[in-house]
Amino acid sequence: MEKYARVTSPNYTYLFNFESDFIHKKTLKWMEENWTSSFYYVGLYVFVIFGGRYWMQNRPKFELRTLLVAWNLMLATFSIMGACRTLPEFTHILTHHGLYHSICIPSFVEQDKVSGFWAWMFTLSKLPELGDTVFIVLRKQPLIFLHWYHHITVLLYSWLSYAETSASARWFMVMNYCVHSLMYSYYALKAMRYSPPKQLAMIITSLQITQMLVGCAISLWVRRLILRKTDCHITILNNSLALVMYFSYFVLFVKFFYYSYMSRNKTIKTNISAVNDVYALIKSKTM
Repeated sequence: MEKYARVTSPNYTYLFNFESDFIHKKTLKWMEENWTSSFYYVGLYVFVIFGGRYWMQNRPKFELRTLLVAWNLMLATFSIMGACRTLPEFTHILTHHGLYHSICIPSFVEQDKVSGFWAWMFTLSKLPELGDTVFIVLRKQPLIFLHWYHHITVLLYSWLSYAETSASARWFMVMNYCVHSLMYSYYALKAMRYSPPKQLAMIITSLQITQMLVGCAISLWVRRLILRKTDCHITILNNSLALVMYFSYFVLFVKFFYYSYMSRNKTIKTNISAVNDVYALIKSKTM
């Protein structure tokens, strides 16, 4: 299992039984054999959301506020736990083994049971996260291309990356957990009818833009290493997909930030478009 030399792990204060019992070989084998089933889930997802939109056309919207609060609180708790359990390994590797190791050596799943378990949970979570769109459809809120494009690509990419044990996933996973911790907490407050300050929304968007920019930078650096034949445990296909995804997300979030917080001379049409984009962008799950 461990192609690379064993590295030191952070000194965890406590290990849960489900973490200490985690066996990467088993989950890797399952994902290698089943990751392509994600295409079937995507097909079902597209059928449900667009069929649901058609079904809801002449029906009153569902409020679902209590369920929405519970949903966001659940995802916020999950993200906070994921961030707390993966950040120690991430910072430990950066501090003791350097940037190259953090991007190119997949010890976070092959050698660290805690980080490995939460990498597995992160990958699987992209399937139930499709449920976000169900709330949009049933509450008759705007469903634009960006929202379902994002969910589809993140699910497919995450499952492929786990099957390939892509090393750069360490960065993508930790960034996602951290941003989602704040983002879902914000959604939960909004669902409970609290009114967080506008500055908090701006901070979340800025973090999302930063996440996409870092993703692009990592992908470009990895591509350079691959072209130079430097050992880096990432396939050229995986790296190309990551670069396309992160760049497209970066452009969309920059546009969102501009129209939401900076632009002052917008036409009525632009205002309507921006509102739709804002909702879909902020409800999208970034990788």
